[in-house]
Amino acid sequence: MSTVTFPLNDLELRARNHAVLSTVGFLILLPIGVLVARYTRTLPYKWFYAHWSIQFIIAGPVILVGWSLGYKTSTMLEQGHFKDPHQKMGMALLIMYILQLALGAFVHFAKFPSLFRGYRAPHNYLHVVLGLVIFIVAQYQVHYALFTEWTFATGGLHQVPMSAKNAWLALVFWVLYGLGMALMPRQFKQERQVRKIRKDDHIALNHNSPPA
Repeated sequence: MSTVTFPLNDLELRARNHAVLSTVGFLILLPIGVLVARYTRTLPYKWFYAHWSIQFIIAGPVILVGWSLGYKTSTMLEQGHFKDPHQKMGMALLIMYILQLALGAFVHFAKFPSLFRGYRAPHNYLHVVLGLVIFIVAQYQVHYALFTEWTFATGGLHQVPMSAKNAWLALVFWVLYGLGMALMPRQFKQERQVRKIRKDDHIALNHNSPPA
């Protein structure tokens, strides 16, 4: 018995492209950028520019185009925007991504050494927490899209392949990120050394300064 298959229609093609780009942006490129920072920040080179390039220059266009395709798909459905959970989470993810970029720049350029004396500023930790929240929300968003939104939006003429529903991609990031935490003692040691050097330089400067 032969099986008749139909090609994807315009709505399905746009929804599929939205899904692919958004998944690549949020669950592949952004995690790669995070892992680059986690594994290389203790090495003797400027890791920040590799991290920034991946998160902004490479992932940014992919995420924005993917998001715009999702918006256009909602327009084609003529059911309004930001009404169902998938649309609302998509808007929230875009806002969090933009905030995270701004926060990352602020963390890098606004260190306030005299205020925090070489220790990490609170916005450093906020940057880390927000990044992890983005990944958690993005993983749920993709899961919801594959198991619920696709059928709701397209009518279910074509089912999502089971191979696309495997969760290994999400698990890989968390495993690698957890392993990268083993580098934290080395990172803290380097930060202590930097604080000590700055403290010694400050003492030496005060000692050599002429009396008023």
